[in-house]
Amino acid sequence: MTETSAEGATAAPVWTVRGTPIGPLLLAATGRGLVSVVFHAGERTVRRSLARLAARLGTEPAPGGDGGDDPVLAEAARELDAYFRGGLREFSLPLDWSLTSGFNGRVLRTLAASVPYGSTVGYRTLADRVGEPGAARAVGVAMGSNPLPVVVPCHRVVESGGGLGGFGGGLETKRALLALEGVLPAPLF
Repeated sequence: MTETSAEGATAAPVWTVRGTPIGPLLLAATGRGLVSVVFHAGERTVRRSLARLAARLGTEPAPGGDGGDDPVLAEAARELDAYFRGGLREFSLPLDWSLTSGFNGRVLRTLAASVPYGSTVGYRTLADRVGEPGAARAVGVAMGSNPLPVVVPCHRVVESGGGLGGFGGGLETKRALLALEGVLPAPLF
């Protein structure tokens, strides 16, 4: 994943909804990169998410069609498709980190840089990695505020005792992502 601007990306935020094996994802991008991924992107969720994005970004995101009109959305769609087919283990598309900062931003960047495909990390261990021992619960809050799930892999953060912990996309989605990466067995049904 890079933090640099995408060559030729539009400056105004754009969005699209992409079908995936875990359900529809709302993808939003700015001229700097992918800025938001939202699970379970039905009509109501899309409306609420776009209103929140407009408030946070200061401008209304425009529909980006199927993602082909914007290079960042097109790259996000291409990489997500490859990830869900099992052919991509590390995302390289540009990211816009403007929706996170402070402790949460540090945690999410550390997660993205240090927890590879097919592995997990405990909340406490991730807190230690960001230099905040004892901040395991705050790491959980950071995971819940992740504006870029799947791409910034908060599904890889689990409880130290082996439990899944929480997940904004729902535990079934977390299980499916961990099964895709070979961490858990695939669901039987």
